Amino acid sequence: MFLHTELETLLPYFDKLTAETKPLWGSMTAQRMVEHLTDTLLIACGGNPQSLVIPEDKIPGMLRFLDSDKPMAKDIQVPFALPDTPLRHEELELAVDEYVDIYLQFEELYESNPELTHIHPYYGPLNHAQWTRLHSKHVTHHFTQFGLV
Repeated sequence: MFLHTELETLLPYFDKLTAETKPLWGSMTAQRMVEHLTDTLLIACGGNPQSLVIPEDKIPGMLRFLDSDKPMAKDIQVPFALPDTPLRHEELELAVDEYVDIYLQFEELYESNPELTHIHPYYGPLNHAQWTRLHSKHVTHHFTQFGLV
């Protein structure tokens, strides 16, 4: 139901994306979406530390959702992904290149530190398997948003 997150699986979807690709819902541009996916990987790598924004007693329910086959809600708004976040790159291709670089860092980091966790604002401390599951749901959500799947 959700896409596998390996680069070999995801790169063909990125290849279908153009700067003119419009979302089926929401207001993100294609490049903003790619940079947003990268932002999430940066959080997973500890490059953009986050605080928990939900009460700790809600974490078990959020983790059940993460493990479920339920997709992410279409128009969910999160405080760490604001619509007016400035773009980091001059063009979409550079944003995809950054995504690939950060994805490789993510895999290397957790391969050399298998017990590592980083906090997601809505799910709490996540390990590699949980971040990978979240990334799978997240990528599927946004690729669906842009009509790629």
